[in-house]
Amino acid sequence: MSGNGDPAEFLRRQGLKVTAQRLAVIRAVRTSPHITADDLVDVVRSDIAAVSRRAVYDAVTLLVDLGLLRRIQPAGSAARYEDRVGDNHHHVVCRTCGRMADIDCIGSTPCVDAAEDVDFEIEEAEVIFWGRCSDCAATAAESRPAPFGRVADLV
Repeated sequence: MSGNGDPAEFLRRQGLKVTAQRLAVIRAVRTSPHITADDLVDVVRSDIAAVSRRAVYDAVTLLVDLGLLRRIQPAGSAARYEDRVGDNHHHVVCRTCGRMADIDCIGSTPCVDAAEDVDFEIEEAEVIFWGRCSDCAATAAESRPAPFGRVADLV
């Protein structure tokens, strides 16, 4: 159920209570894909003030376990959450600011082939590309000293 289904109906079909906390978490992730748990708590609290950090974490854990949300944890970064599930897309992360973006899978799932036969039936691939976003790359280019054109420019 990626992004456009009715989360309340989905929860009911799973035999779960539809709670304000669960719905607020889903709304927050839908409006802020790749959100960290700490930022998620802040967004949910702005939606429904009387909610504990534990309640938000419990809701996120349940929604990930149900497959309604996806948990992504790039190396050295906090876990992030999105509601784009089931399509085996990948991610790119800026090494400077931490911004994350989706990269669509090309071809059929898992869209990356294993180099060797490992006696597994591979169902999914999770790839994280690393680099710098255009804003950080531009800032880095602006802060570099200008190269000298000729030796005479040094004198």
